[in-house]
Amino acid sequence: MKFLGNIIWLIFGGFLTAVGYLIASLGLMITIIGIPFGIQTIKLSLLALWPFGSKVIDKGSSGCLSVLMNIFWIIFGGLCICLTHLLFGILLYITIIGIPFGTQHFKMAKLALTPFGKEIVRR
Repeated sequence: MKFLGNIIWLIFGGFLTAVGYLIASLGLMITIIGIPFGIQTIKLSLLALWPFGSKVIDKGSSGCLSVLMNIFWIIFGGLCICLTHLLFGILLYITIIGIPFGTQHFKMAKLALTPFGKEIVRR
């Protein structure tokens, strides 16, 4: 079922979402300061490609640098990305068929809000 869910996800917007995040990450990596943010955007792109069967977990000990980078991330766009995924998740929860896909958007919203100190684990 996870495989089928991921295929449906890719067809109905997951692929375009992943490409969008990938293009944004390349734009962020133009400058040295943007490289860590570009890496986090690649993380979002990978989750957008194959969300069913993936889990977002904390790495464990996230130091002061992760907290500081998450604050910068939230201020300079992370909050907008998170709210977008929350909106899509709520809209998809309106129908019974959309609930699994809405859950994936909520998972992406969690990662989009504070990506530093988190990793994606495939089950």
